Amino acid sequence: MKPFGTGVGRICGVAAAATARELRVLLRQALRYTRTVELRLDWLRSDQERQKFLSWLKRSRPEGAILVATCRRRIGGGEFAGDAGAELYWLMKAGQAGCQWCDLEVETLRELPGKSVEGYAIPSKMMLSMHDFRRTAKLPKKLSLPPHGGVDAIKMAAMSQTIGDSVRLLKMLRHSRQLIAVPMGEIGLPARLLALREGSALAYAPVAAVTAPGQVHLRDFKEMYRAHKITLKTRVFGVIGNPIGHSMSPLLHNTGYIAAKKDAVFLPFLVERLDDFLKAAPDLGVEGFGVTLPHKEAVFRRLDDCEPLAQRIGAVNTVTVRRDGSLYGSNTDYLGVLRALERKLQLRGSRVLIFGAGGSARAAAFALAHAGAEVFVCARREAAAKALARAVGGEAVRRGTLGKERFDAILNATPVGMHPQVGISPLRAGELHCPVVMDFIYRPLRTKLLQIAAAKGIRTVSGVEMFLAQGIAQWELWMGGRAPEAAMRRAVLQALQAGKQKRG
Repeated sequence: MKPFGTGVGRICGVAAAATARELRVLLRQALRYTRTVELRLDWLRSDQERQKFLSWLKRSRPEGAILVATCRRRIGGGEFAGDAGAELYWLMKAGQAGCQWCDLEVETLRELPGKSVEGYAIPSKMMLSMHDFRRTAKLPKKLSLPPHGGVDAIKMAAMSQTIGDSVRLLKMLRHSRQLIAVPMGEIGLPARLLALREGSALAYAPVAAVTAPGQVHLRDFKEMYRAHKITLKTRVFGVIGNPIGHSMSPLLHNTGYIAAKKDAVFLPFLVERLDDFLKAAPDLGVEGFGVTLPHKEAVFRRLDDCEPLAQRIGAVNTVTVRRDGSLYGSNTDYLGVLRALERKLQLRGSRVLIFGAGGSARAAAFALAHAGAEVFVCARREAAAKALARAVGGEAVRRGTLGKERFDAILNATPVGMHPQVGISPLRAGELHCPVVMDFIYRPLRTKLLQIAAAKGIRTVSGVEMFLAQGIAQWELWMGGRAPEAAMRRAVLQALQAGKQKRG
């Protein structure tokens, strides 16, 4: 029996605010997306605000809503400064106001006589929650409801220090009844989105702004990732990188899946150690993944096979997991560079400087050389610049000579200037002697480098053009058909413009 039913009701919107008025607004917002909402009474700034909210709730309880009252004490990772008795008082008041469930941390249960809530008029259903914010405890293989204590469900929330931690937490769902598994932290985010698929009774998503790494806004949890619709038949893809929170790839790919009615999901994986991800990927059912900094060259050495072009480049940005588990590499950055630049200049015979010598720079260098351009490479590591230039029949250039050199285009293939360090440019105005400047970075849409170039009257190419081209090529490679390009482009550009407006 599933205590919260099936479908969207298993997504629990978390409403947390300092005032009763704000909490009422969040509750209404949450009910647009789900009928199950956790009310964080501990976040309210005073007992007066708690009383105001619960009095309103008693008069105006939304019909059909499943409400979970939480007044978590600081000892259990919450904001409530009171003792166990005060916590139970507010949970009882929440029950009187119409909350069917309450969340009681294990620290409080241990302080009660007989370790039981018997005799307390709290909501009729109780969830016992355990939080490990440091991932210091060894996870048990199985959790069962205690034979006494009035517990109806157990929530296990554990910080994921590795992707393997997340997998171990999800595996507990296969052997435990009425369990809610919550992988915490940015590393745990993909498993958090897959928890319902594995049998978790609930999955949590904040209604308001994300307040901690690894959280996804309730709207995106339901509408972009469609977490409540993910089953064991859903195809799983993703992107690996460090950092990864800025990536627009999940929006790009998931928009495509929705538009094309594909049963697939695309997840962001924060990967600190490549081996950690590769070991966990089979358990998560990953069929393919994009690769971004800093793993583009490292993953190349872990492939079982790759396309000839990627072999020559020596770096991949796309990996397909074959049915036998082997890894096949491709490089769609190559197409992204060509499609983005071809609209601005005639590539054959042009002089193009690439600033950087990493995986993206290598793809650009081979693409441009293949198109007939003269390739020049400048990088912080002179040896790397010389090696890349030699590989494509180009020329390495020292940074100190850029003020005197002229090119037809300059390309930034480094992460300098990427969100959140948006005020930094990898090159100075005096080093930009060319009619076209392209930045591979797409967040922000107009980087500091592009702003400097535009101020000099230089035509600019945003990295979003390269990003869209390479991402659409990935989508088509994995899906085996034409991508809904217009919908995908529109979603990404709207999100980038919205982000610009918020920052501005």
